[in-house]
Amino acid sequence: MLVDAHGRVLRDLRVSLTDRCNFRCVYCLPDSEAAAAFYRTKFTGARHPAPGAAPAWKPREEILTLEEIERLVRLFVALGIEKVRLTGGEPLLRQGVELLVGRLAALPGVKDLAMTSNGFFFPQKGRALRAAGLRRISFSLDSLDPANFKRITGRDGLRSVLASLALARELGLEPIKVNVVVIRGWNDHELEALTEFAHAQGLHLRFIEFMPLDAGRAWQRDLVVSGQEMLQRLQARYGLHAVAPAHPAETARRWGFPDGRGEVGIIAPVTEPFCGHCNRLRLTADGRVRTCLFSQQEHDLMPLLRGGATDDALQERIHGIVRLKEDRHHIGEPAFVQPARTMSCIGG
Repeated sequence: MLVDAHGRVLRDLRVSLTDRCNFRCVYCLPDSEAAAAFYRTKFTGARHPAPGAAPAWKPREEILTLEEIERLVRLFVALGIEKVRLTGGEPLLRQGVELLVGRLAALPGVKDLAMTSNGFFFPQKGRALRAAGLRRISFSLDSLDPANFKRITGRDGLRSVLASLALARELGLEPIKVNVVVIRGWNDHELEALTEFAHAQGLHLRFIEFMPLDAGRAWQRDLVVSGQEMLQRLQARYGLHAVAPAHPAETARRWGFPDGRGEVGIIAPVTEPFCGHCNRLRLTADGRVRTCLFSQQEHDLMPLLRGGATDDALQERIHGIVRLKEDRHHIGEPAFVQPARTMSCIGG
């Protein structure tokens, strides 16, 4: 098994298929004038983020091939990983993603194969992904208002995401999760509308605190709507009841509706860290292992992978990396430093 120095057994691997994304979300890759204007109101003096700079995507030769991803996932699974989630960037931008899903779904030991997507391309690729073996999917849906959706994501994509939700239900993907990054002054006024939408559709909604992972380096604590604030608003209106976690490592505190249709989860890594039970690793598109979303250090497997290393040598290296997993992140502490790479490059 993969056991870190703090006794946590690691079972969950997030695999980024690409650092590229077709959205420009304000909390990740802000490049719109709306983002620039908003951030200008939040900073004084010389500290003005500069949304609009073109992201520096990795060249193709520095990205893991599908065969390399399959090999590494197979080795991680042999060491005890049970849950694999495909992320990005936007994973559906990766050519051959359906082939990779089929290969990973066939690996003995993979108990849960899921994906996180912005939903823009899922209407075109959903049926092939389901046939290949995809079992669950999460979509980003940060607003139900078309204008605000475009303001937040930089793209006119709400219609595509709604079509993706309908198709995922038709294909029997269950549960269907919807992720909402809540930012004060951007979409916190839509908490109730999003909750009512999820309830009506029977979705598993996940409200996520705004985290310091944006390319504009514009994160500020006062833009965070705390999990407790969200919960107080929603409980008062909907009579939510607590849902027991299926596993101590679950990131969301979960709440059900009185009629049992759908649920709301709140992921609060900033104000209520859940590091003590963290069982996750992240593999970036360029072959680096991250032991924490906010790690300052990455562990490069590419030299071994392309240098002829045996499976045993790679697994020994993975064991060594796991022993270095941090006990916790340090958001909110004076010495905290935002990771050099954004969420798009790290993989969610």
